[in-house]
Amino acid sequence: MNGPVAAPAKINLALHVTGRRADGYHLIVSLTVFTRFGDRIEIAPAETDRFSVTGRYAAAVPTDGANLVLKARDSLRAHLYPRRAPPVSITLEKNLPVASGVGGGSSDAAAALRGLARLWEAAVGEDELARIGGSLGADLAMCLAARPLLARGIGDELTALADFPALGLVLVNPGVAVSTPQVFAALTNRENDPPPPLPTQIDFHSLRGWLEATRNDLQKPAKELAPQIGAALEALDRADSGFSRMSGSGATCFGLFETGNVAKRAAAAIRARHPDWFVAATRSVAAQEASHART
Repeated sequence: MNGPVAAPAKINLALHVTGRRADGYHLIVSLTVFTRFGDRIEIAPAETDRFSVTGRYAAAVPTDGANLVLKARDSLRAHLYPRRAPPVSITLEKNLPVASGVGGGSSDAAAALRGLARLWEAAVGEDELARIGGSLGADLAMCLAARPLLARGIGDELTALADFPALGLVLVNPGVAVSTPQVFAALTNRENDPPPPLPTQIDFHSLRGWLEATRNDLQKPAKELAPQIGAALEALDRADSGFSRMSGSGATCFGLFETGNVAKRAAAAIRARHPDWFVAATRSVAAQEASHART
């Protein structure tokens, strides 16, 4: 196929836990964006199915049937049967930390679904891919959309946000993996208020004001499990982040910066003080960019 498929980081700018279903799934409302930085998937025809992992975090990635990329391949192939879905070679370039609150595994699986559907010339639309991905995890629908959105329900009820701008971001992970089930289990309150309505016009300043009135309800229990998250937030604040918060269930944190150049300088300063941490300056994908990518 032509070129790699991007598997961007998913950043929960705000994440309110508003309830819990009888089946144990938590209900959320989350403002979510996707970054230009992330993992990448290469897919090509092959004599037999092959899977390999490269990149900084390759050693932490399972290469057996537990990997969501392989589950995505097998789920799409089963969905297409008896239509032809021949063997493929898949290479995952793992640039995002594992178990870090930025949807890396789900984004990898979403990229695999998109790339395989293209290679196999499968006549499956976005809704159909989302249904296939739904069996792999609640985040798959968001990661297939890969655009600014509000997620509700268990993360599968999506509202795309038109005219949402690109944001300057610095991502910081202090080198610790956090278990999402453990973070949710440590929640003391699962019936929280949803966030307020978004501003009519969104720019750096109006978004920062809105974020200050919102929460990530998982941040407190995650910090109790991994106190290093507090150090990551302090590093972002010290680098003059306009707003700092943990993403998802952690431990990756983000800082909001007014421009990409300011974000790059901040990332360099944090990296100099913490050379062993994961630190990346990036920009989120604007609504218009995501729309053009689909056309």
